[in-house]
Parts: sequence; structure tokens; C-alpha cells
Amino acid sequence: MAALGCSTLDYFPENVLIDILSYLNVRELVRNSRVCRRWKQLVKDQRLWRAVDLCTWKGMTSRVLWVLLRQYLGHGLRCLRLRGLLLSVRRGAFLTESWLQALRSKCPRLRRLYLQHTDLRGLHSCRLLPPSLQVLELSFCEVPPGFFAQDPETDGKASTSAVAIETLVLNKVPSFSDQHLRSLCTWKQLSRLELGDLSRVSAGGLRSCVPPGAQTLGRLKHLELETWSMKQMVALGLGKGWPGLERLTLGGNEVIPGLLSVSRLQDLRWLRLRKCRLNQNMVLKCCRSLTQLRVLEFSEVEIVDDEEVKPDETDEQQSSEDDPVPNLRRALCSLLPECSVCFSSCTLTINRDASH
Repeated sequence: MAALGCSTLDYFPENVLIDILSYLNVRELVRNSRVCRRWKQLVKDQRLWRAVDLCTWKGMTSRVLWVLLRQYLGHGLRCLRLRGLLLSVRRGAFLTESWLQALRSKCPRLRRLYLQHTDLRGLHSCRLLPPSLQVLELSFCEVPPGFFAQDPETDGKASTSAVAIETLVLNKVPSFSDQHLRSLCTWKQLSRLELGDLSRVSAGGLRSCVPPGAQTLGRLKHLELETWSMKQMVALGLGKGWPGLERLTLGGNEVIPGLLSVSRLQDLRWLRLRKCRLNQNMVLKCCRSLTQLRVLEFSEVEIVDDEEVKPDETDEQQSSEDDPVPNLRRALCSLLPECSVCFSSCTLTINRDASH
């Protein structure tokens, strides 16, 4: 009986119990905190609250957010994911100014914030977010007109209210417009920008943000664009160059106009093409002058070959799911000998009409 008693969880070291609890989601952690006093203390250990994902918590409300913040979230929090009530029949307030102020105070090390289906129109400015944020991702969110604006008085000066975000990801934010895009030019730390399905951004708005110039996205190093129209892609300014841009991702229906202009980006070292349809001959034509590239990636790309060529035995051995076009790979490696060429989840389509 003594041996049986020693085998209970009460005799496990604290570090072992925390490792076990780390496999539970937030809701399960809260439930386990009600088991006993020891488990309550274990659940509050900040090692369990470094990355918190609340997107799967059904019935999430502002009241639950307050309980989590007061009892569990603290200095250990690094990454927080939230799903709002934008598509919920309950609606109501979700992120309030008072809750964000408490978050700033209790979680000074928060670096990443991901918001989905969240209505931010009740917040007048993004400066209400924790100043420690380095990454902000908004998906299917609504933002007010001046949300991304920064006080001109803080521009160029050290201030606790200045935006320090380095990476901004916007995916299907219907209210994002030219005004929002121009506001980003005052973000002095912004080095990576990802834009996807933003229908209210016009060609003029994009042109106004292309460097050189004082109020432009001159510090940008990494840019990602997806599902944009051809006019917007050309208007982006790739054709006249983008000083300082080192990494570029193009995806969607209209990739060729941007790809044709990539040769003018003198500082570009890394190019990724994803979720698009490309002609093999066009790829070779566009890549001939990209001698400065060091990495070229194809991700989820449908590659169309106008000529049906029977592969030899070597091609059959080299062809795989991640390298469906060994001929294209070899041609690119020959054109760009100093560039690493990668294929991931790509497919090959033979255009039989063109071959006849």
C-alpha cells in the first residue's frame, strides 16, 4: 500500500507536473486549477502561459478575458491569440481600453498578438496596444479610420506611446484603406508587411508609399502580396525599384506583372512565389536577370509547361512531389548558379493545346 501511495501525482516533482500540464489547452488548465490548492499554484506558473491560444475557446467573452488576465496571465506571456465576436450573434464589446491597459501593465513582455474576427472600431488608436508588441496580425477584423495613425510629436523621438511593431500582417481586413496604408509610413520600426485581400487599397495609395521620400515605407525589408489585381501590382512601384527591399513574396491571380518588375529591385535577395499559376517559359524569362538572388522558392505553385516532353530515366528518378519539374529546376540552377532553388507542394500541368 505504501508503494501504491508513492505512485500518485502528489509525489511527482513540480517540473514534471508542469511539463504534463503544458499539453493542456487554456480551458483545461483553468479546470485543473480547481482540483486542489497545489494544482492551483502549479497552473499559475508562468511557464504555462508563455503562448496562449484562445481562438478555440467557444463562448469567449470580455468577462472571461478579465478572469484570465487577473488570475493567470502575467510577465511570462509572450504570444497571445484571440478570436473576437465579429461574426457572433452575441456581438457586444470584446477588447476594451481598460482591458488593454491592464494587459500592458501585467504582461510587459508580450511580443506577438494575433486577432481574428475582432471588431476594433471601439478603439481609437493602435497605440492602446501593449508597447512591447513586435508582431501584430489581423485576420477578418474591422478597424476605425485612424487606427494605425501615430502622433506626429512622437515621430523620431523615444516615447512609450510610439509604435514599435516590426511585423504587420493584414489578411482580409475589409475596412483597410489608403489612409491606413499611409499611416504605416510613420512606423519607424516596421520592417515586414504582409497584405492579403485588401480591396479598398488603390493604385494611388500604393504609389504614395513607395520610397524614396520622407513619408514612405523606406525601412521595409520584407514585403508579401497576395491576390492583388494587375493594376495594383504594377502601381506598387516594383517597376521603378524599391530601395532596401530584400525579401519579396508574390501570390494570387496576377503574379506575372510583379515578377517582370522584380529585376529592378537591386537589393532583393529572397523571392517566394506562392499559390499562383505560372508558365514555365515565363518563369525562365523573368529569372534571367535575377543574378542577385540567393533564394528562390516556389510554394503551392501550379507550373504550366507548353511542351509535352517525355522525361528520361534520370528525370523520373529526380522528379518528386516537392520537385515536379526537374527540367525547370536544372534550368534555374544554370541561370542562377549562386541561388538556392526550392519547390514545395507544387504541381505540373501540361498544356496540350499549345503543344499542337
